[in-house]
Amino acid sequence: MTKKTTGRRAAPKANASGSAGKPSAGDLKRQEVNIAAAKGRPMLTWVGKRPLRRVTAFPAQLVETFNPIGQKGGWTNLLFHGDNKDVLAWLLANGFRGKVNLIYIDPPFDSGADYVRKVQLRGVAGITKIDGESYTLGEQIQYTDIWANDNYLQFMYERLLLLKELLSGEGTLFVHLDSGRGHYVKVVLDEVFGQDNFRNEIVVKRRITKNLQQQFAGIREYPQAHDVVMWYSKDPAQRFSPAETRQTRREEGYWHHFWSGENRPTMRYALLGVTPADGQWKWSRDRAESAVENYKRFLREANGETLEQYWEDTGRRLEFIRKNEHTGKVENWFPPRDTRIANTLWTDIHAYENEKDYPTEKHEDLLSRIISFASNPGDLVLDCFIGAGTTAAVAQKLGRRWIGCDINKGAVQTTAKRLQTIIREQIEAERQGKLLEAEGGGPPEPASLAFSVYRVNDYDLAIQHNEAVNLACEHLGVQRTRTDAYFDGTLGKRLVKIIPFGHPLTPLDLHELEKELKSRPKEDRHVVVVCLGKEPTADAWLEDWNRHRPVNKIEVIELRTDKKYGKFFTHQPARARVEIKRVKGKIVVEIKDFISPAIIERLNIDQTIFRAQVTDWRAMVDFVMIDAAYDGKVFNIALSDVPERKIDLVQGRYELTAPEGPTTVAVKITDMLGEEILLTSQIR
Repeated sequence: MTKKTTGRRAAPKANASGSAGKPSAGDLKRQEVNIAAAKGRPMLTWVGKRPLRRVTAFPAQLVETFNPIGQKGGWTNLLFHGDNKDVLAWLLANGFRGKVNLIYIDPPFDSGADYVRKVQLRGVAGITKIDGESYTLGEQIQYTDIWANDNYLQFMYERLLLLKELLSGEGTLFVHLDSGRGHYVKVVLDEVFGQDNFRNEIVVKRRITKNLQQQFAGIREYPQAHDVVMWYSKDPAQRFSPAETRQTRREEGYWHHFWSGENRPTMRYALLGVTPADGQWKWSRDRAESAVENYKRFLREANGETLEQYWEDTGRRLEFIRKNEHTGKVENWFPPRDTRIANTLWTDIHAYENEKDYPTEKHEDLLSRIISFASNPGDLVLDCFIGAGTTAAVAQKLGRRWIGCDINKGAVQTTAKRLQTIIREQIEAERQGKLLEAEGGGPPEPASLAFSVYRVNDYDLAIQHNEAVNLACEHLGVQRTRTDAYFDGTLGKRLVKIIPFGHPLTPLDLHELEKELKSRPKEDRHVVVVCLGKEPTADAWLEDWNRHRPVNKIEVIELRTDKKYGKFFTHQPARARVEIKRVKGKIVVEIKDFISPAIIERLNIDQTIFRAQVTDWRAMVDFVMIDAAYDGKVFNIALSDVPERKIDLVQGRYELTAPEGPTTVAVKITDMLGEEILLTSQIR
């Protein structure tokens, strides 16, 4: 039975490694982590299905901390940038096996859609559209939800196996899906967790835009109006308090039969001339007879009132039983109510919020219901597809510890920005005495007022791969392929493979291409490989390959130097002019100017014209953070300027207390497309 606590909680626990969220000494090298076999019997097969027997845990690098009150010891919340498979492996290798109380994930839905984060310049109304382009300044591709079905199932299978290892014996898992792949993932979940641990399939409604189908003579399908949330436990014996989850829904009073199918002979007594031959009455004799008298009194005293009005006038405490004059059955009355214990149809809340300009952002009400119901204050909540950070935000507000991660840097930035705001609000509320004990009606005490950002497996590309692929395909005229698990599209009659832009083309990439072509013996098309640079050894490999191949010849387009397609992604980093000085015991930071060539490139407008249109450089800046004692490795946030509304601008001038003696001040400026620039200055 999940016990719900009240009152102020003891100091939060440190993590399993005893280091309050910091990597242990054993994290300095990669480790092999064993994974248990799936619990249920295999029920679904797909091409390439393979169990995950072990996984490699790569090192984690601490890159940023947010600790505004200087919290020492105890738990520090964790936010990771990296592939969640790598992050989950790191957690298993660093003492978190069996330590997570609640997992909520919102994985890709395999929907065939490119999801974009909406971005607009601060203080500028609307989103500037570029004629002839398929994207706007305000659209930044966050991830591509395009999978071959087999790859998608293997992707989910591996991560669910890892999540099962992290979940505590009394823990629960909620997986948010849509109807397109929900049934497949349900079968995979049955295999991983065992069918006995399936609790419910919960239906949550979506916000529905205006339905235009009436203008058509025929329709292919109904609009998608709901998502599903699959709920699984680690232990089928685990129980939860139903009173913790209530739905807002007005229900009128109604009569219902008083007989119950349970079989207690002592509860079979004569009532209104009826004695059950089997089963039983719902209540004890005294309570039932009292309810009969209450109804008789209502009939005498009502004086034209309805039963509901009479019940309201008498203090909402009376119970009523009658004999239905038409059916002859004994009935008890259920009074009207504004809330009810939740069932699997969640129609009173929405699945999506879309307040943070991030695709697929989930509604806080949805996460609040799940976290309140399935965990206690101080419990550890994990979301390895953190997106806009809703899970972490709600966990922070409800006094839970949290871990979040995402492969997308924009998601990590959005989450970090959002949590900074929430934590500062909690600190201010506590100062003003508004953060009260639970019995006083206030929220739970925060489990931590700090978080750290880690990068796992050194995953930090200068440009997001999915966005780069999209732009490269537009640049080259590639026709995207939505169903091929390996190739990205076609260019004329040739297949196209785009190498991740985080590294140059290597012989290893070409060996992978060779392996893929061998698995397709009937494929006779030539191949175009697109990359940003290549290792010299790749040329020799390509020359040898093409010399012996009448089909599947490989051509390389190197996007920086190619005569026809060159000058693509000649990336110019953002630039800023910042003045940093010490004035009377204070550090004064003033940003004089900022320019983002990436934004200018998006608009395809001459820089001088653009700067004339956007007269304030702050329109291009999303937020500013300052570390007053930067050590060159970890950015400790001493001051953050995160405007609350889209129309607000960063201040641009800041004062903060100066450390004694010489110090290095670091200023991190993030533009509206998520690109960061870090400037440092030594102050004496």
